[in-house]
Amino acid sequence: MQEAIVKIKDAVVEGRHKEIDAFVREATADGIPPSAIMNDGLIAAMDEVGKRFEAGEIFVPEMLVSALTMKRGLYVMKPLLTVGGDASSATILMATVKGDLHDIGKNIVVMMLEGANFRVIDLGVDVNVARVVESVAELKPDILGLSALLTTTMPEMKNVIETLKTKGLRDSVRVMIGGAPVDDTFAERIGADGYGKDAVAAVRLARRLLKH
Repeated sequence: MQEAIVKIKDAVVEGRHKEIDAFVREATADGIPPSAIMNDGLIAAMDEVGKRFEAGEIFVPEMLVSALTMKRGLYVMKPLLTVGGDASSATILMATVKGDLHDIGKNIVVMMLEGANFRVIDLGVDVNVARVVESVAELKPDILGLSALLTTTMPEMKNVIETLKTKGLRDSVRVMIGGAPVDDTFAERIGADGYGKDAVAAVRLARRLLKH
């Protein structure tokens, strides 16, 4: 069992995306529980990738390849997770706000969150306030993640939060924000629950928000 898990973990850390499918299928065929493959293999690998990124040992391109590798492994796992009941119990709704078409950073965050075993629903880019709020009301996510890469679109984040308050939905969801022009001060000013400077920080923040 340990050998199969190590192979999966190493493949993700090293970004060997062409091999991950076979490793995951091999592990499941050997009877290794889906939860072990997910937690000890895929998630543990992305935690290691996060540590290496923070330490400056790898950079965004390497992290992205690892995230893509993890996602391929996750795709193989999904039918088993659904049947076995090991799917994440926490849902995160993600969106790049109205007027902003940048999605690379958001996509990396999405993959890192999925690697941490969150269920992520991505609304995409250029998402207006009404659609974000309607989605919160309909999907009832635990966390709402908003991204902005332009200073001109930053006010849209505040508009979303204010509209959530108006609709009586603000207390039902935690809001985290990210993007190059935003910071902790801005997050506090608009009433967000937190700010993640990068994908690794976003995962850590999401975990922390769920504990409160």
